[in-house]
Amino acid sequence: MGNADLRASTDPNHQYLSLTGVIVDMSYVRSHLHPEMEALKERFFDQHPDDPIILHRRELSRRLFPFEALRRPEVEAAFNHSLLDCISHWDYRVITVTIDKAEHVNHYALWRYHPYHYCLMVLVERYVMHLEAIRARGDVVAEARGKKEDSQLSQSFARVVRQGTDYIQADRFSSVITTDEIKLKQKADNVAGLQLADMLAHPSARYMRIVKANAQPANDFGSRITEVLLRSKYLRNGRGDVWGAGLKWLPK
Repeated sequence: MGNADLRASTDPNHQYLSLTGVIVDMSYVRSHLHPEMEALKERFFDQHPDDPIILHRRELSRRLFPFEALRRPEVEAAFNHSLLDCISHWDYRVITVTIDKAEHVNHYALWRYHPYHYCLMVLVERYVMHLEAIRARGDVVAEARGKKEDSQLSQSFARVVRQGTDYIQADRFSSVITTDEIKLKQKADNVAGLQLADMLAHPSARYMRIVKANAQPANDFGSRITEVLLRSKYLRNGRGDVWGAGLKWLPK
């Protein structure tokens, strides 16, 4: 959510960049997440098996094609209820990393990370620690953004896994990350985990900014999603706190 252009950091509308990742077991994706997500689409929208609908928050919230059915209040209410039920009972964990680009520029006057890569590195660090805690191994899938961006991201991810970071040594990455090649998927690939992350990203990032600004939360559907995440989906540290684990604000 947002863009990685540091030149736009002084624009309040483009000051922040957030990345949200969803951690989910592949066997669970096959048995529950993917089939239940497809059933949700078929129930409310005109989905053809050969042309699957891709859940995308922006089009959903604006009730654009192929989600025109949501223009009927009773359909929108029923869909929101079903979606919130799915978000509540699906088994997954969430990490959201947000960077204040203006503060980042001020903090690193002589040396600066690429904001997107910086957020991804911090997110993957927390993913590694989670995998270690549950004694599991996993890989990383991201949404493709363009040939140049994908190439840069692939190189950055491989470098982190091979060389480690200031906080996690390379051998810890290699012990739990199955490959140093990030898997890049298009929206049309109908990846359930990426669609789930897309629907959670905006509410999660907005919640972080509200907390930082000490502002009043909105009373809307996004806030109801955030309540679910806070209740049971964000990663937590050993003290049970989500901040620093499932929610991380940058720069430090």
